[in-house]
Amino acid sequence: MKPTPAQTRRLRELYRSAGWPCLDTLELELLALGWLERLQDPDGRERLRLTEAGIQAAALGLQGNRARRDAHEDLVLRTATELQRAGRLVWTGLSLRAGLAREEETEPGRIEPTLIQPPSTAPLKKRWLLCQPDVYSLYPSSKPQGLAVAIHEIKVRRGDLLSDLRRTDKRAAYAALSGQTWFVLAAGIAEVQEIPEGFGVWIAHAAHFELGRPAPQRPHGIDHATFLALAKASPLPFDNSAAQPSLTDA
Repeated sequence: MKPTPAQTRRLRELYRSAGWPCLDTLELELLALGWLERLQDPDGRERLRLTEAGIQAAALGLQGNRARRDAHEDLVLRTATELQRAGRLVWTGLSLRAGLAREEETEPGRIEPTLIQPPSTAPLKKRWLLCQPDVYSLYPSSKPQGLAVAIHEIKVRRGDLLSDLRRTDKRAAYAALSGQTWFVLAAGIAEVQEIPEGFGVWIAHAAHFELGRPAPQRPHGIDHATFLALAKASPLPFDNSAAQPSLTDA
């Protein structure tokens, strides 16, 4: 039996800790499955320890986690390469700070379209959210309006997608940091209509991308904090050989 992500996390926590019991339902499941055993100290205190079966279950769960991470990273790189072929500069692994209107000033369900500079006489109150877009890209233009900043969020598992869709603040942060926001979905994990309006959709098949829905272009200007983050980081190098075969191959 393959452990769930929650079971894998608990097994790892108990493996590297003193093994003090939590006395919750998850612990009961692990005891019933035979993946944990109870031990008693000479002073009468009870501790938990992974059984041999528990160690094997934890290792199996870790292999599943690595496979999911590898699939995600593979799709991140495929998306980045596709954007580079279109002439864009691409960053991954950025940590960006988005300024959003405070919750009491935002209509329920509304997506903040972009950062707006408030009038000096009436400063807009903001809350700040740190987010890490999977793929951030722009065109190397000398004109601000020609940058066409875009964020592509990569999803290879339906559970991760549904979790993200429940986070309206995270979606608002993506919208505040880009002029276009896209979800790149592994084929089969969701339908296009499940993605909220205002976001574009790419469907990633084994050998190609399919446009599920175009993303609307919003007015956007790069704020100072994002500009500094880009200045400190380096865009991904582009391997031209991956995009164009040599003349001898042709």
